[in-house]
Amino acid sequence: MTTDLKRFYTCGVAFLIAVAGVTANAQDKVLNLYSSRHYQTDEALYANFTKLTGIRINRIEAGEDPLIERLRNEGAKSPADVLVTVDAGRLWRAEQLDLFTPVTSKVLAARLPDHMRVPNDRWFGFSARARVIVYNKDAIKPAAVQNYEDLADPRLKGKVCTRSGSHVYNLSLMSALIEHWGEKKAEEWARGVVANFARAPKGGDTDQIRAVAAGECQVAVSNSYYYIRLMKSDKPEDRKVIAKVGLVWPNQKSFGTHMNISGAGVLKHAPHKEAAIKFLEYLASDQAQSYFANGNNEWPVVKSAPLDNPELASLGNFRADNLNVGALGKNQALAQRIFDRVGYK
Repeated sequence: MTTDLKRFYTCGVAFLIAVAGVTANAQDKVLNLYSSRHYQTDEALYANFTKLTGIRINRIEAGEDPLIERLRNEGAKSPADVLVTVDAGRLWRAEQLDLFTPVTSKVLAARLPDHMRVPNDRWFGFSARARVIVYNKDAIKPAAVQNYEDLADPRLKGKVCTRSGSHVYNLSLMSALIEHWGEKKAEEWARGVVANFARAPKGGDTDQIRAVAAGECQVAVSNSYYYIRLMKSDKPEDRKVIAKVGLVWPNQKSFGTHMNISGAGVLKHAPHKEAAIKFLEYLASDQAQSYFANGNNEWPVVKSAPLDNPELASLGNFRADNLNVGALGKNQALAQRIFDRVGYK
């Protein structure tokens, strides 16, 4: 058994012990949460919910795939009330496995934008991150990379680096492009990006930013909060990276910059549905929205939420793509087939 699996099952045992003394009565002041968000700053988010409601949170954290598989295996006997995860594609996957139940909530309907709620109200987006273009300021003029389309321009041959095409962040971007352009144009774009690779895809988003700064490539795509983490870092090497790169909000004259989410849904067999709905409503509150923005450099999806994050605010306003988050999951299987066909590994 691998170290990760041992840790996962050890956490699972501790979690079950924690809920063993809790009955399934809907009035119990407890919430059982499965989360793949691994940010320490979320501790304050959860603590504030307990402070406001008196509802204690039992939490297990693991990767998305192990959590989803665990929920499948637990079935109707699952103690979990809510699944929280990052990326719309993963939430879509859980929905396709019939893990969520529809939620009727006037609070969520009033506070969340329409595109952050899937039509059947089985899951919701509560914070947003942008998929931006990062460029080497000494090698590339920002005018040359104003759109995702530019990443496939032959003028960038040998200059583009990305993480794996099979990673859900890139699959969600491709899913959005399929929705906007159609399959044929999206495949032509993917083929052009592959032709422009400076090296085979590898590493995470921060690695792409570092590669651009180092001159290993000249252009990359990254989730915005990785860029902001480097901006806020006290490490001299991180400050040097940021000094060498610039950021572009793609497609400002068309559909806007692709946005992905952290989101959540109430699970089908939740033993504490009332507490689960309260938790989702809390995530849409100004307080919780501010925790997302200030803790992990994500944008609140509720426009009234205060933004007290100077680095995030310093990036300025931009046009965000308001494509419904459900489309990002719906097109992921096709996105993977396209990437496979064009050799985007």
